[in-house]
Amino acid sequence: MELRSGSVGSQAVARRMDGDSRDGGGGGKDATGSEDYENLPTSASVSTHMTAGAMAGILEHSVMYPVDSVKTRMQSLSPDPKAQYTSIYGALKRIMRTEGFWRPLRGLNVMVLGAGPAHAMYFACYENMKRTFNDVFHHQGNSHLANGIAGSMATLLHDAVMNPAEVVKQRLQMYNSQHQSALSCIRTVWRTEGLGAFYRSYTTQLTMNIPFQSIHFITYEFLQEQVNPHRTYNPQSHIISGGLAGALAAAATTPLDVCKTLLNTQENMALSLANISGRLSGMANAFRTVYRLNGLAGYFKGIQARVIYQMPSTAISWSVYEFFKYFLTKRQLENRAPY
Repeated sequence: MELRSGSVGSQAVARRMDGDSRDGGGGGKDATGSEDYENLPTSASVSTHMTAGAMAGILEHSVMYPVDSVKTRMQSLSPDPKAQYTSIYGALKRIMRTEGFWRPLRGLNVMVLGAGPAHAMYFACYENMKRTFNDVFHHQGNSHLANGIAGSMATLLHDAVMNPAEVVKQRLQMYNSQHQSALSCIRTVWRTEGLGAFYRSYTTQLTMNIPFQSIHFITYEFLQEQVNPHRTYNPQSHIISGGLAGALAAAATTPLDVCKTLLNTQENMALSLANISGRLSGMANAFRTVYRLNGLAGYFKGIQARVIYQMPSTAISWSVYEFFKYFLTKRQLENRAPY
């Protein structure tokens, strides 16, 4: 059953929210008589944004994790002959048959532990910064520039938490990984490479994710204006807008993702072929190494898997986030309403 902002149970909620409307407090109804969904998020608490964000992040990464494992392997610059794949389905089938049924899920635990707090801060920061910058740029309207800047700022917090988790996850995902568990991977990396190894790709991650999230948020908000102009709670619109926004942003930033994967995994065969001794660091070095080994085509390795991963991933994230944001805010306001 769908939760709709125009349901009977939310009528009292909308009436209490009239003063928070972005159109200057002129009421909580749109031309069709349904309540303005944007009223609810405007007054949602930080804890609501954080809870909704954490749930969205955990579900997004959990559901799509097997595809993410395939993407990591397909981005390998010098894959083992036994780990060369032509399709996502074929890769998953082959991995489960030759390496065990649960192999595509190795590293999921560390990703879930990172995704919860990372997405909690991510969405809470985005919502607050979006509102602040919209007031500055568009006088309480919807500014795409404001959405892009808010997304970029949210990324700084998100990646600070997620980067170490990404390093561990991707090392566990690689073919014939020497690490059997997340804990053993953390211990080995810490002992042999030091704390800096967990943030070796942080600048590259930011260089990738800032444009990714800017494109992502601007596209999502733009599509919402087209398919859901009254901003009612509409799961279909959140899924469509989120999926298309994620696909576009993923395709545009694939070259940066390939470089990030190389920095995270420190792929031995690739570094050997490039005559690199020791550890590879820095985005510029990663770009040069990718080009030296695979030319321009190397920057787009795994693009199909990345788009196929990000499209449902962002659709899940936005639909779950919007649901919990609406549901939790509605509950909080109903509990405050006088009887």
